[in-house]
Amino acid sequence: MAEFDRGPTDAFAELCARVPDPPDETAFWFDWGPVFHRGRLDGSARVLVVASDPGPTERIAGRTLVGNAGQRVQGFLAKLGLTRSYVCLNAWAYAVHPSRAEAMKERLGDPAQAQWRNEFYSAATGPALQAVVAMGFMAQEAVRLWTDRPQQTVLVRVPHPSSRDPVALLDGWRAAITTLRAVVAPDDDGDNTGPDYGTEFAESDYRPIPRRDLPFGAPAFLGDDAWVRAQGGQEPNSVTRPSPDDGHTLVWKAPG
Repeated sequence: MAEFDRGPTDAFAELCARVPDPPDETAFWFDWGPVFHRGRLDGSARVLVVASDPGPTERIAGRTLVGNAGQRVQGFLAKLGLTRSYVCLNAWAYAVHPSRAEAMKERLGDPAQAQWRNEFYSAATGPALQAVVAMGFMAQEAVRLWTDRPQQTVLVRVPHPSSRDPVALLDGWRAAITTLRAVVAPDDDGDNTGPDYGTEFAESDYRPIPRRDLPFGAPAFLGDDAWVRAQGGQEPNSVTRPSPDDGHTLVWKAPG
């Protein structure tokens, strides 16, 4: 039987429906709406990954961390031997304009935002949780504000997968894998004994997004941008926001 993500429970969907609007709509790609999660929502996640905000590929998929950055994260999880026991969330459910990111970091603590986000994080995790990985400054602030974060879990702070400082990114992720391999139990079909990161990202450090993380009917290439990376260039995703109407237009290319 084909695997696919059947979506959240009614209770979790009700929580998602209560997501507050951003504190400043002009700082977000607000008209595209929110994107909430990827991975397990049943309390079986051993690792919670928190990143910043959804990108254009995430909007197409309706799941977070599925573009080039998400495929790097999937490679990170694979190095821990995790094939399914994880959940990926963001600091913001709406996509943030990069030029406004620092200002919006300061708004993560707005009462309505913090209350909903903390409830969301707690609802998405359970007693199986062994570690929280906060990727980037936005995620690290959101996790700092998570008042009910289970204190027995390991918290690892690393650069965001889209960081433009590859040395810091790889150094941080390499150290995190070493730390987390001693903490996180791999899945039965996973392997946490493979190589750690080298001095630059290799294609082998990426992993396609599993079909079980994507909605039914998603095309086979969604979540696997190896063909885009193989072409070179600065844009590693199959989905882009074109200028000048990036607020209302996405360009999605299929391979071949």
